[in-house]
Amino acid sequence: MSTAVDIGLTRQALASSTLSHGLGILGDRWTVQVLMGTFLGLKRFEQWQQQLGLPRSTLAERLRSLGALGLLQPRPYQTRPLRHAYHPTAKTLALYPQVLMIWAWEKRWGQSDVGLPQALQHRRCGHRLTPTLACQACGEDADITRMGLRLEPVPALLKVKPRLGRAPRIPVGSTPHVSLGLRVDRWSLLIVTAVVLGCHHFDQLSHVLGIGPSVLARRLEGMVESGLLRCDADRHDGRRRLYRLTPASRDLLGYIVCLSSWAGQHHFKQPSAIVPIHACGHEFKPRVVCSHCREPLLAHEVTPLYGQAAAQALEPGDRSALAEVATA
Repeated sequence: MSTAVDIGLTRQALASSTLSHGLGILGDRWTVQVLMGTFLGLKRFEQWQQQLGLPRSTLAERLRSLGALGLLQPRPYQTRPLRHAYHPTAKTLALYPQVLMIWAWEKRWGQSDVGLPQALQHRRCGHRLTPTLACQACGEDADITRMGLRLEPVPALLKVKPRLGRAPRIPVGSTPHVSLGLRVDRWSLLIVTAVVLGCHHFDQLSHVLGIGPSVLARRLEGMVESGLLRCDADRHDGRRRLYRLTPASRDLLGYIVCLSSWAGQHHFKQPSAIVPIHACGHEFKPRVVCSHCREPLLAHEVTPLYGQAAAQALEPGDRSALAEVATA
């Protein structure tokens, strides 16, 4: 039987979490893809449109939105002053740990055709790397099995309604894997978080997230079909179902905590309503480090590798697109 959950406290914590509000501004699938393109060196409207294939009006709206959030700074071309290149800001570069967690999750659970680099190389130590989530306090690796949670609703964010927007349903029956930013959307990540907080039954999830029954039913169906949730019969009540995490959804921890940390520190200037506590006893603050040298990963020190380059050693004189991003 699932552990008793304080439904009222959980609802308030989710509603006032920096995760929920952060996903309200950055949880849209095309916004995620535009940001990913920024870290891969894309700066011009035509480059994003060619890479992403989305309508011009949609791309223009996302670029305007990211500009208003202080995440992209438009600068006119020197030779064509009526056209603009879009450059990342310091606030954008602070999102790099989240971007690395997207890449790490995609490499393990995503599709092979999402256009991300096949490998990453750390220029500081010269080795191929796997971005690794670690505890800032003790330096040890972090995963969901070594994490406790404390709920502390944030009054200032309870007064603000998150930007919900409409997100497409997760397609069912197409593939056992999902692609973060393409089909793992805001509601899916909040459902995963609610399950982490101990809400395993349909009625619990509906209440703490404020999702209508028909919408939630479709969401859960899609998440089960795509491998993000497991649905089991409740041994104590055959009429009910229990929703549990899968290895794929457990691996979303890095993405979730990095986004929550960024939203609280760099955008809303508010503490987290869902406070993770690491096994070392300290409040968990995420740090994404190189799997080889354990140093924190910075955008200008990581080289994305594609195709043949991903199978060869990096030449000392090579310069990554991410280095250009960081020094723009």
